[in-house]
Amino acid sequence: MSFPNWRRSIAQAPGPLLRSVRETLFVGLGLIPFGYAWAQPPEAPVVAVKVIERRTMQGQSSVATVMPSRRVTVGSAVSGRVAKFLVNEGDRVEQGQALAQLLVETISADIVGAAAERELREQELLELERGTRPEEIARDEAKMMAAKATSDYLESRRQRVERLFSQGSTVTAEQRDEAVAAADTAIQNYREATSQFELSKAGPRREKIAQAKARLAMHNAMLEKLNDQLKKHTIISRFSGYVTAEHTEEGAWLNPGDPVADVAALDEVDVEAYVVENSIRHVNTGMPVRVEVLSMPELDLLGKVALIVPQADLRARTFPVKIRVVNRIEAGQPMIKSGMSVRVFLPTGDNVMSLLVPKDALVLNARQRIVYVIVPSKESPKASVAQPVPVELGAAVGNWIQVTGQLRAGQEVVVQGNERLRPGQSVRVDKVLSEEPNLETRSDLTPASVVQ
Repeated sequence: MSFPNWRRSIAQAPGPLLRSVRETLFVGLGLIPFGYAWAQPPEAPVVAVKVIERRTMQGQSSVATVMPSRRVTVGSAVSGRVAKFLVNEGDRVEQGQALAQLLVETISADIVGAAAERELREQELLELERGTRPEEIARDEAKMMAAKATSDYLESRRQRVERLFSQGSTVTAEQRDEAVAAADTAIQNYREATSQFELSKAGPRREKIAQAKARLAMHNAMLEKLNDQLKKHTIISRFSGYVTAEHTEEGAWLNPGDPVADVAALDEVDVEAYVVENSIRHVNTGMPVRVEVLSMPELDLLGKVALIVPQADLRARTFPVKIRVVNRIEAGQPMIKSGMSVRVFLPTGDNVMSLLVPKDALVLNARQRIVYVIVPSKESPKASVAQPVPVELGAAVGNWIQVTGQLRAGQEVVVQGNERLRPGQSVRVDKVLSEEPNLETRSDLTPASVVQ
């Protein structure tokens, strides 16, 4: 059976569901071209826009490499033995998540002792700041009054003994000296008790309080140091990312600076491209850039120029340009991985006449990118059908994209309802939009490699 007869037999197979499945299978495999006329579904309502021709900035595609936006080898800040290694290569870790745990028994005991010492110093300071208790002041006052009474009595006794001694009475010189000494001693005891009472009323000296504060601050610093060392015994990731390498295992001894694991941030990635010196002046920081992953053309990626390194490779005379792209995370894994090859489209600065269509007009499949052009039906000139036209993409301007293919300015392309269209399907144009890209300023130019 010839190919046309074989193809016609498939189209005429009984059962609409069977024909639909076979149609999808053979079109997807490329065995039947887009233009082949199957039994068409009902007329589809669509919205269209006219293809325009404008002078735009030309661009050039280049192959670039995906790099992590951040990458670091996490090391140990202290010495210790690895008690637990908590991650494996490929694991996702969040900011602050533990990677490894060192033994902490000794330092934990030191922390308990330092905490007790700090508590002692705190209570000493609190005692000084609260001052002398009223009961202590009353006690010292009572001692002072008792010393005064004793002093008054002994002074009176001394005076009597001296008077009797001067009268030549039976008082001996020794007795007189004893009375004088006792009176003097009582006076000094009274003075001492008075001073103690005044000190009790005045409370602790400011210098004593300052010394207590200094001792407490010293023990606080010591405890903070121990807690910091304890915290460093838990080795953590400083940002969210993925473990790309392991450098130790449980039971290993680590010295300060020894590597533990490599962590790469892949929630955002940097696409590193190299631009020749004649074109680098047309690339600006913040410029949006479309990115195509060569191994996954179905991904729709849009990044921005994050930085332009102002130092050229002296051998190639090219400047590194890093394009920051938000990654896609599926099932906990990044779709774009470090080291992948991608294609980017950056401007060269040459102005050329180009055909432009809205990005919404693009329809994608595994093999090519197409737009649906509205053309008159061969069966009824008053009716319209959707004809698929393969296109190649270039630079984009806002929501419009430069295309090359079997198109011409003024043709109407479908921008709404095109995802459900089939080749040759009858359509009803409900509205033709009159949107146009803004080409007045260069800031509106959006370099693109692929619009998915």
